[in-house]
Amino acid sequence: MLQADGSISYLRPMANGLNLASWLTAKRLRAQGLVLALCSWSIYVWDISGPRLRDRYGLLKGTDFVHLYTLGSLALTHRGANLYDMQFQAALVQQRIPGAADIVYLPVYPPQVSIFFAPLAGLSYDWALFIWLTVSTVIYAYSCYAVWRVCPNLRDEKFTIFILAAAYPAFFHLILWGQTSALALACFTLACFALRAENYFLAGIAFGALAFKPQLGLVAAIVFIAMRNWTLIAGAILSAAAQFVVAWLYFGLDPLRQWLRMLHHVPRALALLEPRPYQTHSLFAFWSMLVPSPTVSLVLYMVSAAFVLALLILCWRSQLSLGIRYSALLIATMLVAPHLTVYDLVILAPAFLLLGDWIVANRHHHLTLRLAALLYLVYLLPLVAPPARWTHLQLSVLAMSAIIWTLWQLAKTSVPELHKRTAWSQDIYRFLCNSTDRTRTLGPRESVVPTPIRCDSHLLQSLNANAFHSNRRGTRCQPAREHRPPHSDFCLVVRPRPFPLPGPRVPASPELSGFP
Repeated sequence: MLQADGSISYLRPMANGLNLASWLTAKRLRAQGLVLALCSWSIYVWDISGPRLRDRYGLLKGTDFVHLYTLGSLALTHRGANLYDMQFQAALVQQRIPGAADIVYLPVYPPQVSIFFAPLAGLSYDWALFIWLTVSTVIYAYSCYAVWRVCPNLRDEKFTIFILAAAYPAFFHLILWGQTSALALACFTLACFALRAENYFLAGIAFGALAFKPQLGLVAAIVFIAMRNWTLIAGAILSAAAQFVVAWLYFGLDPLRQWLRMLHHVPRALALLEPRPYQTHSLFAFWSMLVPSPTVSLVLYMVSAAFVLALLILCWRSQLSLGIRYSALLIATMLVAPHLTVYDLVILAPAFLLLGDWIVANRHHHLTLRLAALLYLVYLLPLVAPPARWTHLQLSVLAMSAIIWTLWQLAKTSVPELHKRTAWSQDIYRFLCNSTDRTRTLGPRESVVPTPIRCDSHLLQSLNANAFHSNRRGTRCQPAREHRPPHSDFCLVVRPRPFPLPGPRVPASPELSGFP
């Protein structure tokens, strides 16, 4: 390694990629995740092990699924006029589900949701609940697996990832309540892969599918409008419009009007919509719990949400990798959404994987330990949400806000600072990152580029992007490799080079003589 004083030393690779600090190791994460998973799911099995539809706490099993089952029952009989009639639905619940008396829900789902659950409403409640929980588990598991497959630095930690995914508190609450957040996770995962493939229209279709939970698509709409990605916006509009057209063709126009009127009156019935404010993890709930005045809390929410959106847009306009930017989008979605409960945090699963992959790959970066600690807190803090009933402070919101701030700081340092250095290193960097010759066959020789900067993953990605130019025969060269000692502002980037180098020949550096 090229040290700051010009000497060369060698850095032994870490035995474990997740060894970020003495208190945050892969072994400890596995142990803590295993204990958490065993405790959580043992309690769940004990809770629902009774023979009747009510659990040991007196709640109906799959509590929120009761409302979805009722909506599906209305769609089966084409009773669109009763989709937003709370009294009629309460009576229908008693008729369809034995022992489900005195259960009332605020109907805020758009009409197309009832059509989606109509097939399940044709079954008995217990079988419908079992099928829905199975579908939600499969969606969650496959989404985590698909994102993990594109995280090369986490490939060797598959058992750790499996344990942490199973123990995730948001997933536990998703199964406990029988909610629809798994569908939102599927939409966000599909959008992530579509963006990776630069298929913006498909990404827009995935984001538009969030019309059944429009508060989760708000941040994505603002960001991509600010980025002027009109192809994605067009796909989102078509996807959302298709859902409402299906509802219109099935029920007519009246249920859509009733839904809009219901949304208009939601602020007056917020206590019924969010009976447990301490289980909500958004800026709106944060300020509502902290400030007693509704007007002041609303103003603070709007100001803080605008600040988070501004940082997010700056991140998307930076040179950060797609994984980092998309993770920031998911976290900002949680913060800005006006209505969000603990089970909706399940959509952060891809963010944990993508940011974890970056942490392992950049374990010497000065922001790595902070980001790792914040992710650890965001993962666990939903477990300690109940004390917020007395403290009126939702710590998970503070942790997620700190992650957005950290990613913005990372965005500021993502552009290499070669313009502050020597002219010959500027020429090398300009050639490597801006070369337009994408069909030249790369030779077997390697060039060693001493880079007097704090090298981060973006620089390596820029080098790899130019190193992976394929010739017409489809051959590829090896990726760039970073060699950098800890606590050093110098690094070496070793990469295969095309031959010959354009422009003036770079003079040999005496510090590199004898480098293997």
